[in-house]
Amino acid sequence: MKVDVLLGLQWGDEGKGKVVDVLTPGYDIVARFQGGPNAGHTLEFDNRKFVLRSIPSGIFQSGQTNIIGGGVVLDPVLFREEAEALEASGLDLKKVLKLGRKAHLILPTHRMLDAAGEKAKGANKIGTTGKGIGPTYTDKISRNGLRLGDTELADFGDRYAAARNRHLEMLHSLGADPDMEALAAAEEKWVDAVAYLQEFEFIDTEHFLNKALDEGKKVLCEGAQGTMLDVDFGSYPFVTSSNTVTAGACTGLGVAPRRIGDVYGIFKAYCTRVGSGPFPTELFDEAGRLIRDRGHEYGAVTGRERRCGWIDLVALRYAIMINGVTKLIMMKSDVLDVFPEIKACTSYRLPDGRETRDFPFTVDGDSAPEPVYTTIAGWQTDMTGIKDEAELPAAFLDYVSFLEKELGVPVEILSVGPDREQTIVRKR
Repeated sequence: MKVDVLLGLQWGDEGKGKVVDVLTPGYDIVARFQGGPNAGHTLEFDNRKFVLRSIPSGIFQSGQTNIIGGGVVLDPVLFREEAEALEASGLDLKKVLKLGRKAHLILPTHRMLDAAGEKAKGANKIGTTGKGIGPTYTDKISRNGLRLGDTELADFGDRYAAARNRHLEMLHSLGADPDMEALAAAEEKWVDAVAYLQEFEFIDTEHFLNKALDEGKKVLCEGAQGTMLDVDFGSYPFVTSSNTVTAGACTGLGVAPRRIGDVYGIFKAYCTRVGSGPFPTELFDEAGRLIRDRGHEYGAVTGRERRCGWIDLVALRYAIMINGVTKLIMMKSDVLDVFPEIKACTSYRLPDGRETRDFPFTVDGDSAPEPVYTTIAGWQTDMTGIKDEAELPAAFLDYVSFLEKELGVPVEILSVGPDREQTIVRKR
């Protein structure tokens, strides 16, 4: 068997959680492969709304095993809050959720480093969520990190103390003056949360998943953030700290490239971005405000207002290429229901006057391109109650066909609302 991968193709917030929830009944295992608790996956069903930070979005379907992989960075305190909230809703998490030993731990001092690092950047700050994710990945790459499996070792206390003291020295070098009383209180809560983590089953994901595949089980890998936030291929340096692309599923879970099957690429019918960084199709007019209001474009974890713009097909083609996408899923189609015309960026006009359909090395500062738009007729029809593809407006299907021609990959699933029932799987 092969693993299928589901990931975002834009700057995150594409609606991955809802689609994982919809697809999960077709799989035996759902595994999260990267990212931290800044990645809020929102799910709505049965008139209830849930926001997941670290726990895979397959958790609400019955019979599946869910895994947090080694490519994830885990905050024990936030994990405990998330898990206990789900348990209060009736889920028996300890039966269905397993934790990868190689996942790195976010320490209380990582949060302090995050805040101090952003402050030191001044006007050039990245716009992080301040949850310590970047510093945790920095420790991982510099070979100074603490992993979940380390909590099983007799000298874990010594390892933690060494990491904490190293961080305090770094904070002093940044001119920060840590509140030691606040740190002591945070550490007490953190240690209790680590004990809670140990109530779950720890696994070596590389062995667990490869054995499952050999036994014929079906695995869905769930990514966080989006391709344009990938640390290597995104709009650097305004990116996240991990590999959000398909290759990240291999390194984050321990599966070989040859075992990758279908790659589901998720995108919105428009674009959004949170925080700093370039955004070629960003709108600053009434159209942008209307998209934000209709799409409820506010961060699921942070509540931050999202920047909104027309769909960027240059960036989408790039993301499809990098990920090897085989199937596309378009989210929030209904947000554009009211527009008489829809715009799509089909190419960039570079500062030197050249026009390109390829995503360039950088789109920031003096290199910022001008988007070249194609205008498509809108459908001006409320699609939120439509259940069957045959009932969709002809103008909307024309828009979908236009996208498929531009992107070279079929759109298999259409979302027309936030609820899991507002999902149309196209008949091919």
